[in-house]
Amino acid sequence: MELRLYDTLTKEKRAFVPLDPANVRMYVCGPTVYDFAHIGNARPVIVFDVLFRLLRHVYGEGHVTYVRNITDVDDKINDRAARDFPGLPLNEAIRKVTEKTANQFHADVAALGCLPPTIEPRATDFVLPRSDGKADMVTLIKQLIARGHAYEAGGEVLFDTQSMPDYGALSGRKLDEQQAGARIAVDAHKKQPTDFVLWKQSSDNEPGWESPWGRGRPGWHIECSAMSAAYLGDVFDIHGGGLDLIFPHHENEIAQSRCAHGTPTMANYWMHNGFLQIEGEKMSKSTGNFVTINELLADWPGEVLRLNMLKTHYRSPIDWTLKGLEESAKTLDDWYWVAADIKSGQPSGAVIEALSDDLNTPQMIASLHGIRNSAASGNDQDRELFASSLRLIGFLSETAAAWNGRKQQASGIDAKQIDSLISDRTAARARKDFKESDRIRDELAAMGVVIKDSKEGTTWEIAR
Repeated sequence: MELRLYDTLTKEKRAFVPLDPANVRMYVCGPTVYDFAHIGNARPVIVFDVLFRLLRHVYGEGHVTYVRNITDVDDKINDRAARDFPGLPLNEAIRKVTEKTANQFHADVAALGCLPPTIEPRATDFVLPRSDGKADMVTLIKQLIARGHAYEAGGEVLFDTQSMPDYGALSGRKLDEQQAGARIAVDAHKKQPTDFVLWKQSSDNEPGWESPWGRGRPGWHIECSAMSAAYLGDVFDIHGGGLDLIFPHHENEIAQSRCAHGTPTMANYWMHNGFLQIEGEKMSKSTGNFVTINELLADWPGEVLRLNMLKTHYRSPIDWTLKGLEESAKTLDDWYWVAADIKSGQPSGAVIEALSDDLNTPQMIASLHGIRNSAASGNDQDRELFASSLRLIGFLSETAAAWNGRKQQASGIDAKQIDSLISDRTAARARKDFKESDRIRDELAAMGVVIKDSKEGTTWEIAR
């Protein structure tokens, strides 16, 4: 079955052919750890986790390398550290901010059913030359200067965008158009407005590293160029991230990496997920609809958030709504009822086929609903197929009892009382006292309990 992925650079869906099938390599831009991740940040994490899982299924678990970085040097981190820990030296305050935020990010995305990446480098470990010889930022900047692609000016090292004829190919922004009407603050020391910072000076109260250009710190874009090269090489298979990163971040990554290494490409496939809105509006702290993953997890199981995200194709915009969450929760209740305690085998070919078409998760979910209907009829093979397909894409991490128990705890339901009422109802049905049976059913419904009768017996769950 052919895997096809949409490439932002070529603007077409292409057959995926890895550079080395024994080591498929993917890099995705990770969080800048200055604040708790919001639900929009969760989208690329979930999307590329599904791709990671699919690649492992196709090429084997040991043959896929997934690198997702952590940016732990950034002016926003410095500002947060100074605000939250004013009595501490800045470097110590920064460490507290980044450790707390990174730990929360890991806990949040694990709750969303996401596998950890193969490697998770931190930017601060790749600023200076390393003892293991892996790529680092200072060495990359030196290479760019030596090749005529960067220059020192105004206490900074800047990338010379004019030195790269096809700069702007990813975003479709032509260099001359950017210069003519760019909304970019033009610093007097820049050769052209689009030139961007590779290295900047640090004041005494800012974090910094000694370099050939004085004490300073790296620009944002050079970090990912160094970390991707360190673990994936000068050219690798897939680079992913959110749509908002196409320009300037990914455009500048391409420029740095290609020009430093002298390669025609940085990654063979560029993949970007679409934007997220909340109830039809752009998420913003100023409008009061800014919501973190952690806040949502207080009200919903992580798998509900995961399913709600996957109902929309990753390249399309998504409208995050309460109604959508409620529907996703009901779907998962049903999936757990049908398949949670079934052993796994091979996932459905229809599910793999949908995912192989540029991660067509809406089609995948439609296929799952069809398999579910067969599985619910009691066909063991279909139930195994259903359970295996769900586990492949990050669902059914709990037993049915644990899933139902979570809902009981949240709703304050007394499980023993429910079981007693169901026993009474079963006895009433056996003696054909349907009036009493219906009365008990209505009593359970009033308590927020949904009962399901099947040939195996009666089960129940909490209505959402």
